[in-house]
Amino acid sequence: MTLQLTELDGEHDPTIACRGACARCGGEHVLPVGPARRPALALLARMEREGRIDFDAPDPDPRLSTDYLYGEARGQMFGVLAVRDGRGRTGVLKAFSGQYNSIWEVDGWVPPLLDVGRFRADTFESERRIKAMGREIAGLPADSPARRLLVYRRKKASQTLMGEIHAMFRLPNFRGESVPLPQAVHGPGNAPTGTGDCCAPKLLGFAALNGLTPMGMAEFFFGRANRSGSKEHGRFYPSCLDKCGRILGFMLCGLEAA
Repeated sequence: MTLQLTELDGEHDPTIACRGACARCGGEHVLPVGPARRPALALLARMEREGRIDFDAPDPDPRLSTDYLYGEARGQMFGVLAVRDGRGRTGVLKAFSGQYNSIWEVDGWVPPLLDVGRFRADTFESERRIKAMGREIAGLPADSPARRLLVYRRKKASQTLMGEIHAMFRLPNFRGESVPLPQAVHGPGNAPTGTGDCCAPKLLGFAALNGLTPMGMAEFFFGRANRSGSKEHGRFYPSCLDKCGRILGFMLCGLEAA
Protein backbone atom coordinates (compact mmCIF):
# COMPACT_ATOMS: atom_id res chain seq x y z
CA MET A 1 0.00 0.00 0.00
CA THR A 2 1.03 3.64 -0.40
CA LEU A 3 0.84 6.46 2.09
CA GLN A 4 -2.23 8.66 1.75
CA LEU A 5 -0.69 12.13 1.76
CA THR A 6 -2.81 14.79 3.41
CA GLU A 7 -2.38 18.07 5.21
CA LEU A 8 -2.95 17.76 8.94
CA ASP A 9 -4.43 20.70 10.79
CA GLY A 10 -2.78 22.22 13.83
CA GLU A 11 -5.11 20.48 16.27
CA HIS A 12 -3.23 18.38 18.80
CA ASP A 13 -5.09 16.13 21.22
CA PRO A 14 -2.80 15.24 24.16
CA THR A 15 -4.93 12.24 25.16
CA ILE A 16 -2.83 9.07 25.25
CA ALA A 17 -3.72 6.77 22.36
CA CYS A 18 -1.37 3.93 23.26
CA ARG A 19 1.29 3.16 25.81
CA GLY A 20 3.42 0.34 27.09
CA ALA A 21 6.42 -0.60 29.17
CA CYS A 22 9.39 -1.56 27.01
CA ALA A 23 10.97 -5.00 27.11
CA ARG A 24 14.12 -3.48 25.60
CA CYS A 25 14.91 -0.45 27.75
CA GLY A 26 12.53 -0.90 30.70
CA GLY A 27 10.97 2.54 30.28
CA GLU A 28 7.43 3.44 29.31
CA HIS A 29 6.70 4.87 25.87
CA VAL A 30 3.50 6.66 24.85
CA LEU A 31 1.88 8.10 21.75
CA PRO A 32 -0.89 10.70 21.95
CA VAL A 33 -3.93 11.06 19.74
CA GLY A 34 -2.24 14.19 18.37
CA PRO A 35 -3.63 15.23 14.96
CA ALA A 36 -5.18 11.82 14.24
CA ARG A 37 -8.73 12.34 15.54
CA ARG A 38 -9.99 14.38 12.60
CA PRO A 39 -8.84 11.91 9.89
CA ALA A 40 -10.22 9.08 12.03
CA LEU A 41 -13.60 10.81 12.15
CA ALA A 42 -13.42 11.22 8.38
CA LEU A 43 -12.76 7.48 7.99
CA LEU A 44 -15.67 6.64 10.29
CA ALA A 45 -17.98 8.91 8.27
CA ARG A 46 -16.83 7.39 4.98
CA MET A 47 -17.49 3.85 6.22
CA GLU A 48 -20.98 4.89 7.33
CA ARG A 49 -21.63 6.66 4.03
CA GLU A 50 -20.31 4.01 1.63
CA GLY A 51 -21.13 0.90 3.66
CA ARG A 52 -17.91 -0.89 2.75
CA ILE A 53 -14.16 -0.77 3.34
CA ASP A 54 -12.86 -1.49 -0.20
CA PHE A 55 -13.42 2.15 -1.08
CA ASP A 56 -11.46 2.26 -4.34
CA ALA A 57 -12.44 -1.11 -5.81
CA PRO A 58 -14.38 -0.76 -9.10
CA ASP A 59 -16.44 -3.83 -8.16
CA PRO A 60 -17.22 -3.89 -4.42
CA ASP A 61 -16.61 -7.21 -2.69
CA PRO A 62 -19.74 -8.17 -0.69
CA ARG A 63 -17.46 -9.71 1.97
CA LEU A 64 -16.08 -6.23 2.65
CA SER A 65 -19.46 -4.62 3.31
CA THR A 66 -19.94 -3.03 6.72
CA ASP A 67 -23.08 -5.16 7.06
CA TYR A 68 -20.70 -7.84 8.33
CA LEU A 69 -19.98 -5.70 11.39
CA TYR A 70 -23.62 -5.70 12.44
CA GLY A 71 -24.09 -9.46 12.26
CA GLU A 72 -23.18 -12.27 14.59
CA ALA A 73 -19.47 -11.36 14.38
CA ARG A 74 -20.33 -7.94 15.83
CA GLY A 75 -18.11 -4.90 15.32
CA GLN A 76 -14.38 -4.39 15.47
CA MET A 77 -11.74 -1.74 15.96
CA PHE A 78 -10.34 0.55 13.27
CA GLY A 79 -7.41 2.90 13.60
CA VAL A 80 -5.71 5.84 11.93
CA LEU A 81 -2.05 6.82 12.35
CA ALA A 82 -0.95 10.33 11.42
CA VAL A 83 2.64 10.25 10.14
CA ARG A 84 5.41 12.36 8.65
CA ASP A 85 7.80 11.03 6.01
CA GLY A 86 11.48 11.82 5.50
CA ARG A 87 10.66 14.79 3.25
CA GLY A 88 8.44 16.38 5.87
CA ARG A 89 5.19 15.48 4.12
CA THR A 90 2.29 14.35 6.31
CA GLY A 91 -0.23 11.63 5.72
CA VAL A 92 -2.38 8.96 7.29
CA LEU A 93 -2.41 5.17 7.48
CA LYS A 94 -5.45 3.09 8.35
CA ALA A 95 -5.88 -0.41 9.77
CA PHE A 96 -8.53 -2.80 11.04
CA SER A 97 -8.01 -5.20 13.91
CA GLY A 98 -7.47 -8.88 13.13
CA GLN A 99 -9.09 -10.16 9.96
CA TYR A 100 -12.07 -8.59 8.23
CA ASN A 101 -14.64 -11.31 7.56
CA SER A 102 -11.79 -13.86 7.39
CA ILE A 103 -9.80 -11.63 5.00
CA TRP A 104 -6.30 -10.64 6.09
CA GLU A 105 -5.38 -8.05 3.46
CA VAL A 106 -7.47 -5.30 1.84
CA ASP A 107 -6.12 -2.71 -0.60
CA GLY A 108 -5.49 0.62 1.07
CA TRP A 109 -5.28 -0.86 4.57
CA VAL A 110 -2.09 -1.68 6.49
CA PRO A 111 -1.26 -5.41 6.22
CA PRO A 112 -0.62 -7.76 9.15
CA LEU A 113 2.83 -8.20 10.71
CA LEU A 114 3.18 -11.78 9.53
CA ASP A 115 3.46 -13.69 6.27
CA VAL A 116 -0.14 -14.70 5.54
CA GLY A 117 0.88 -17.53 3.20
CA ARG A 118 3.18 -19.06 5.80
CA PHE A 119 0.52 -18.64 8.49
CA ARG A 120 -2.06 -20.55 6.46
CA ALA A 121 0.35 -23.32 5.52
CA ASP A 122 1.85 -23.80 8.98
CA THR A 123 -1.37 -23.69 11.00
CA PHE A 124 -3.76 -25.65 8.77
CA GLU A 125 -3.12 -29.12 10.20
CA SER A 126 -3.00 -27.95 13.84
CA GLU A 127 -6.25 -26.04 13.50
CA ARG A 128 -7.89 -29.04 11.84
CA ARG A 129 -6.87 -31.32 14.74
CA ILE A 130 -8.06 -28.83 17.37
CA LYS A 131 -11.45 -28.49 15.66
CA ALA A 132 -11.74 -32.28 15.44
CA MET A 133 -11.07 -32.56 19.18
CA GLY A 134 -13.78 -29.98 19.79
CA ARG A 135 -16.32 -32.06 17.88
CA GLU A 136 -15.28 -35.17 19.78
CA ILE A 137 -15.57 -33.36 23.12
CA ALA A 138 -19.12 -32.29 22.27
CA GLY A 139 -20.14 -35.94 21.92
CA LEU A 140 -18.76 -37.10 25.29
CA PRO A 141 -20.59 -37.09 28.66
CA ALA A 142 -19.92 -33.86 30.56
CA ASP A 143 -18.22 -35.42 33.60
CA SER A 144 -16.48 -38.33 31.94
CA PRO A 145 -12.72 -38.86 32.40
CA ALA A 146 -12.34 -39.19 28.63
CA ARG A 147 -13.89 -35.76 28.10
CA ARG A 148 -11.72 -34.10 30.75
CA LEU A 149 -8.59 -35.63 29.21
CA LEU A 150 -9.54 -34.48 25.74
CA VAL A 151 -10.32 -30.95 26.99
CA TYR A 152 -6.86 -30.84 28.55
CA ARG A 153 -5.21 -32.06 25.34
CA ARG A 154 -7.08 -29.52 23.26
CA LYS A 155 -6.03 -26.73 25.62
CA LYS A 156 -2.36 -27.75 25.39
CA ALA A 157 -2.58 -28.03 21.58
CA SER A 158 -4.14 -24.57 21.40
CA GLN A 159 -1.40 -23.10 23.59
CA THR A 160 1.29 -24.69 21.43
CA LEU A 161 -0.34 -23.37 18.27
CA MET A 162 -0.63 -19.87 19.71
CA GLY A 163 3.07 -19.90 20.59
CA GLU A 164 3.89 -20.89 17.01
CA ILE A 165 1.66 -18.12 15.63
CA HIS A 166 3.21 -15.48 17.88
CA ALA A 167 6.68 -16.54 16.70
CA MET A 168 5.59 -15.75 13.11
CA PHE A 169 5.08 -12.07 13.98
CA ARG A 170 8.15 -9.86 13.66
CA LEU A 171 7.81 -6.56 15.49
CA PRO A 172 9.94 -3.58 14.47
CA ASN A 173 10.66 -0.47 16.53
CA PHE A 174 11.98 3.00 15.78
CA ARG A 175 15.57 2.08 16.59
CA GLY A 176 15.71 -0.02 13.43
CA GLU A 177 15.39 -3.29 15.35
CA SER A 178 13.04 -6.19 14.62
CA VAL A 179 12.36 -9.21 16.84
CA PRO A 180 9.89 -12.11 17.01
CA LEU A 181 6.84 -11.12 19.04
CA PRO A 182 7.70 -13.22 22.14
CA GLN A 183 10.93 -11.23 22.57
CA ALA A 184 9.02 -7.94 22.56
CA VAL A 185 6.58 -8.91 25.32
CA HIS A 186 6.98 -7.01 28.58
CA GLY A 187 6.18 -8.68 31.88
CA PRO A 188 5.83 -12.30 32.99
CA GLY A 189 3.84 -14.91 31.12
CA ASN A 190 3.01 -15.40 27.48
CA ALA A 191 1.20 -12.83 25.40
CA PRO A 192 -2.61 -13.25 25.20
CA THR A 193 -4.30 -14.67 22.11
CA GLY A 194 -4.52 -12.11 19.31
CA THR A 195 -1.54 -10.05 20.44
CA GLY A 196 0.18 -8.37 17.52
CA ASP A 197 -2.81 -8.16 15.20
CA CYS A 198 -4.69 -5.17 16.60
CA CYS A 199 -4.72 -1.78 14.87
CA ALA A 200 -1.91 -0.16 16.85
CA PRO A 201 0.77 -2.83 16.24
CA LYS A 202 -0.14 -2.99 12.54
CA LEU A 203 0.06 0.79 12.15
CA LEU A 204 3.24 1.30 14.15
CA GLY A 205 4.90 -1.68 12.47
CA PHE A 206 4.18 -0.38 8.98
CA ALA A 207 5.43 3.08 9.91
CA ALA A 208 8.66 1.76 11.40
CA LEU A 209 9.35 -0.47 8.40
CA ASN A 210 8.74 2.34 5.92
CA GLY A 211 10.64 5.23 7.49
CA LEU A 212 7.55 7.08 8.68
CA THR A 213 7.40 9.00 11.97
CA PRO A 214 4.12 8.66 13.93
CA MET A 215 2.58 11.94 15.06
CA GLY A 216 -0.60 10.57 16.64
CA MET A 217 -3.10 7.75 16.54
CA ALA A 218 -6.84 7.33 17.05
CA GLU A 219 -8.87 4.10 17.22
CA PHE A 220 -12.64 3.72 17.06
CA PHE A 221 -15.16 0.88 17.22
CA PHE A 222 -17.51 0.31 14.27
CA GLY A 223 -20.59 -1.90 14.23
CA ARG A 224 -22.74 -3.84 16.64
CA ALA A 225 -21.62 -3.47 20.26
CA ASN A 226 -19.42 -6.28 21.58
CA ARG A 227 -20.95 -8.92 23.83
CA SER A 228 -19.68 -7.35 27.05
CA GLY A 229 -21.02 -3.93 26.07
CA SER A 230 -17.62 -2.34 26.65
CA LYS A 231 -17.35 -1.04 23.08
CA GLU A 232 -19.98 0.86 21.13
CA HIS A 233 -20.27 2.07 17.57
CA GLY A 234 -18.53 5.36 16.81
CA ARG A 235 -16.72 5.69 20.11
CA PHE A 236 -12.95 6.13 20.44
CA TYR A 237 -10.83 3.94 22.73
CA PRO A 238 -7.15 3.78 23.66
CA SER A 239 -5.19 0.62 22.94
CA CYS A 240 -5.72 -2.05 25.59
CA LEU A 241 -3.02 -2.52 28.21
CA ASP A 242 -3.46 -6.25 28.83
CA LYS A 243 -2.72 -7.22 25.22
CA CYS A 244 -1.30 -4.43 23.06
CA GLY A 245 0.29 -2.78 26.07
CA ARG A 246 2.56 -5.80 26.46
CA ILE A 247 4.31 -5.13 23.12
CA LEU A 248 3.71 -1.47 22.25
CA GLY A 249 6.47 -0.28 24.58
CA PHE A 250 9.03 -2.12 22.46
CA MET A 251 7.43 -0.97 19.21
CA LEU A 252 7.45 2.70 20.28
CA CYS A 253 11.04 2.54 21.54
CA GLY A 254 13.23 5.02 19.71
CA LEU A 255 10.38 7.24 18.57
CA GLU A 256 11.49 10.01 20.95
CA ALA A 257 14.62 10.45 18.85
CA ALA A 258 12.93 10.15 15.47
